[in-house]
Amino acid sequence: MARYQVILAYDGTGFTGSQIQANSRTVQGELERALRNLGWSDRTVIMAGRTDTGVHATGQVAAFDFEWEHPADKLRRALNADLPPDLVIKDLIPAPADFHPRFDAVSREYRYRVFFQPTRDPLQEKYLWRAWPDVDGDALKQNAGIFLGTHDFAAIGSPMKPAPRGTTVRTLTKAEWKRMPDGEWQFEVRADAFLYRMVRRLVFVQVSVAQGRCPLEKVQHALSKQGKLLAGLAPAHGLTLVEVTYGSRDYKVSHNLPT
Repeated sequence: MARYQVILAYDGTGFTGSQIQANSRTVQGELERALRNLGWSDRTVIMAGRTDTGVHATGQVAAFDFEWEHPADKLRRALNADLPPDLVIKDLIPAPADFHPRFDAVSREYRYRVFFQPTRDPLQEKYLWRAWPDVDGDALKQNAGIFLGTHDFAAIGSPMKPAPRGTTVRTLTKAEWKRMPDGEWQFEVRADAFLYRMVRRLVFVQVSVAQGRCPLEKVQHALSKQGKLLAGLAPAHGLTLVEVTYGSRDYKVSHNLPT
């Protein structure tokens, strides 16, 4: 029996999240179904983390144990032949027997995509949040920096289940906005771990500040004294899990494939 590590990419539109749920179509459920069709009989696939309904991924990590007597790449091809069009294994390698994609992870990176336009754009709105009114671009870039470092993000999110009383302290090592040539804005954020819906809250709060609907000082106060912020959440379909990274042990595979 060998353990395998896989990098998954998926369009989250048609999934009720990544984690398996009864009577729902999930990423984990589709992967386990394809494995069982190849003779896999283990209980569960281990995921690096859960993504909500509608959230996408280009670098989700999973692991499973399987008795496979052929090269690893043949297993990848066999699984991809059975997986649906909105889910693919980008890479698959043997991993140490004790590798755990969630507990061994040292950081995760997300990208959020948004554009500002008063009228609908059906070709963009499947994967980007259309927001209005427009933002002060300089303010959008500058306010991201206040989240860098270690903070108590209780005003931004809550711990993931099944540990609802866990710490809300997180360390962000990257938080930056980029404006693309077509006018799209992308927020890239990396942390040791994230709270429940934390990235979508971060995006909503920053956009609100750059729209003039919330003073930056109020956000700074919330980070230092856990004050309340205006309610709201950026929609799920603008969010993508880009990469999960690991420590000194050689767990990392081809996370940096084109996305």
